Amino acid sequence: MRKIGLIGGMSWVSTESYYRRINSEVQRKVGGFTSAHMLIESVNFSDYARLQSDDDWDAAAGLMTRSAKRLAVSGATAILICSNAMHKIYEQVQEEVGVPILHIADCVGDKMVVDGINSAALIGTRNVMTEGFYRKRLVGKGITLSPPDEERVEEIERIIYEELMFHEATRDSERTLKTFITDIAKQEIEAIVLGCTELDLIVNTKSNILPIYDSTEIHADAAVDWILSDN
Repeated sequence: MRKIGLIGGMSWVSTESYYRRINSEVQRKVGGFTSAHMLIESVNFSDYARLQSDDDWDAAAGLMTRSAKRLAVSGATAILICSNAMHKIYEQVQEEVGVPILHIADCVGDKMVVDGINSAALIGTRNVMTEGFYRKRLVGKGITLSPPDEERVEEIERIIYEELMFHEATRDSERTLKTFITDIAKQEIEAIVLGCTELDLIVNTKSNILPIYDSTEIHADAAVDWILSDN
């Protein structure tokens, strides 16, 4: 098996999900007591949150580049940034690191293309929903995205940063997301992308009106494919 590196802690809640998913899938596919060869560079998200608040993305890219280089030096043959929002600095980090970084939006988009999905709604943090760095990756694969709804943007952002990042999954927030998804399903939309690695805490991805593309699960599965690949 090839060794993979995770840059986690953004938040620790989703990093736990990555670790569980990758190992459970490797064990399921290989059998026995098998687990993944994995390195985790778990960062202090408060450092990134402060830089994000200050709009100092260059400094954030510097921090993440150092983390990625440590993983590469330690033997990681590919790297995952375990956050959708932090892919805003993907290009700056990738160009400084000598191993591939698997882009979360490309992994999601590739799966949607295989499934024949042509249109979707994207929900996640504010920058994922409203900025081009993530949306362009999906649009570039031929997927039409509905425009972000400002009311949903504000409420989903609040739920993520005030609840989910502290591993709090309230019934009120579950109902709110269910209402949003029901409203989205009334549009000419074929699927929904969970563009936040914590949203699966309050969204049942297996029982909804529309297909739900969970970025955490899809990204982790791409890591499994990498780990078990001979190429």
